[in-house]
Amino acid sequence: MEKYSMILAAEEQFAREVTLGVIVSRPQTAWLVFIPGMFIFDFLRRGSAIRQYTRHFLFPRRLAIDAARSRLQEQGQSSERSLIEEDVTRWLNALNLYSQALLKFQMKAIDLLTDHYLKLLQAEGNSYPGLIDNAYEDRENFEDFINQITTAEDEIDEAILEKVGDNPKIKEKLLAEKEQVGIRRRKLMEEIF
Repeated sequence: MEKYSMILAAEEQFAREVTLGVIVSRPQTAWLVFIPGMFIFDFLRRGSAIRQYTRHFLFPRRLAIDAARSRLQEQGQSSERSLIEEDVTRWLNALNLYSQALLKFQMKAIDLLTDHYLKLLQAEGNSYPGLIDNAYEDRENFEDFINQITTAEDEIDEAILEKVGDNPKIKEKLLAEKEQVGIRRRKLMEEIF
């Protein structure tokens, strides 16, 4: 249970760092300078955006880490995947993003993350970087996982853009997010290996 909490806390921190990177990279409006107190509304809006993004970023990761923990405890795997698929379908419907392609790519990412978290839960270590180091043993193995999950995330982004159509604002957000995720992952790799 301690490793589970450690992994989940690291994922939450990662999501917040990515969100802050995306939000900080956006320019502030002139209203913040001209209207006294406007910075308070901007602060609250940004805080809400951080919480919302973190919740959405973590949703598939929580499903994956719960699935990994279930596998570790040798609970049923076949029904577990169908339950995850139902949860992802409901989540995508709530976001008005459901499509067969997006569901397929989300499930592919969740499968990759489940295997990753299972490795971490089985590894020795007292910290998140320590778990990764012991689970993957060298940079090349971890980099291979990073490449696989990045490809899956790119497929998810493409399916989102296909679903919402030509929306420059969403495309810009997805690109900014991808850039921040890449920066954070490279930083993590440098820290560990």
